[in-house]
Amino acid sequence: MEIILKNCSCILTQDAKRSTLSNRDILISDGKIAEIGQNLSRSGYVIDCKNKLAMPGLINTHNHLAMTLFKGYGDDMPLDKWLKEKIWPAEQKLNAEAVYNGTMLAFAEMIRSGTTTFNDMYFFSESIVDATINAGMRGFASYPTIDHNNPEKTDSEIRNVKSFLSYLASKNTGLVKPMVAPHAPYTCSRELLERSKELALKHNIGLHIHVSETVKEVNDSIRDKDMRPVEYLESIGFLGPEVIMAHSCHFSKEEIVLAAKRGAKISHNPTSNMKLAGGSMQLKEFLDAGILVSLGTDGSASNNSLDMFNEMKVCALLHKFSNNNPEIASAQQVFDIATRGGAKVLGLEKDIGAIEIDKQADIVLINLKDISMIPNHNPISNIVYSANGSCVDTTIVNGKILMENRILKTIDEEEVTDKVNEFASTLV
Repeated sequence: MEIILKNCSCILTQDAKRSTLSNRDILISDGKIAEIGQNLSRSGYVIDCKNKLAMPGLINTHNHLAMTLFKGYGDDMPLDKWLKEKIWPAEQKLNAEAVYNGTMLAFAEMIRSGTTTFNDMYFFSESIVDATINAGMRGFASYPTIDHNNPEKTDSEIRNVKSFLSYLASKNTGLVKPMVAPHAPYTCSRELLERSKELALKHNIGLHIHVSETVKEVNDSIRDKDMRPVEYLESIGFLGPEVIMAHSCHFSKEEIVLAAKRGAKISHNPTSNMKLAGGSMQLKEFLDAGILVSLGTDGSASNNSLDMFNEMKVCALLHKFSNNNPEIASAQQVFDIATRGGAKVLGLEKDIGAIEIDKQADIVLINLKDISMIPNHNPISNIVYSANGSCVDTTIVNGKILMENRILKTIDEEEVTDKVNEFASTLV
């Protein structure tokens, strides 16, 4: 089906020149952006985009989607205590149905707030794949492996990963891609990390891992391995351009050089890091070193929101404040990280991250009559500093309308929320 976004008041293309267009049409055909111009006339579904801003869909590169089930369940605790006393025990109650519904709730929130692509690691990964297909989202799914240095567990975790990869391959979907996701250096044995790397290289897919989220993690690594986490990953041959490291709050100068040298990539999760008091990533130093940086929310249990508009603002403010420099993390730079940056980190820069001819039609329409967008002196400034997810009017992924006029098209929100509330009642 062809879709025409007619007479867009503003288009933030996010192309190489960061071009901003006015009063243009966007023709979507076969899931791609076919033409951008004025007075385009084609048969197809027309969306009147007067008083609307078109922008690339936001890209959330670190998630635990089904943790929407634990939103507000364990707040105001340090990471280690939070995991051991609240989250890990609660996760023992999970089943495939609960994860499916929690993931659908996450997608409802993401679609409503303009996110079109995700990168998830969570249990019952097959349910996440099913939810992604049914919701029409684009993303990466992976089974998170943890063995706590138990050899028997190592073998079973690798089997689980292989089983998941086979399941996803059987679905024959281009919208959901796999990654291999060892949880973290402190929860995975050396053997599990090495075998994860082998699997990723064999299947030519990414590695998604938590690294250096807290000072405790770094200190424990120095105590147990006589190396910092990134140094340890380098020593076992784990680092490489296929690696996405989430959080990455406590890198030494030497580790930044190592990550840059190996082409490893970063998912920055500022709200989660601040809420758990994990630390502040060295954004300027990473970018100066040439490391690719993207933006992620983490899960709803440690962020309480999947709204990437909020994440952009927090990112900008955190780094201005922590560096005592208002020129760091400009609105354009942060918008780049949330769009083009996410596409590059996920290896999808040829497909998404900008509104350009022949790219996939992952497009979000913003209501310019929303009070947060008025006046509109600088649309990118408004997007990063003023807007929030409620400004999103329409969300399109791969040329399919997932929400129009704030009405979800692929998710029965009432049914999903009822099922999530039913599961949540079992935690109390």
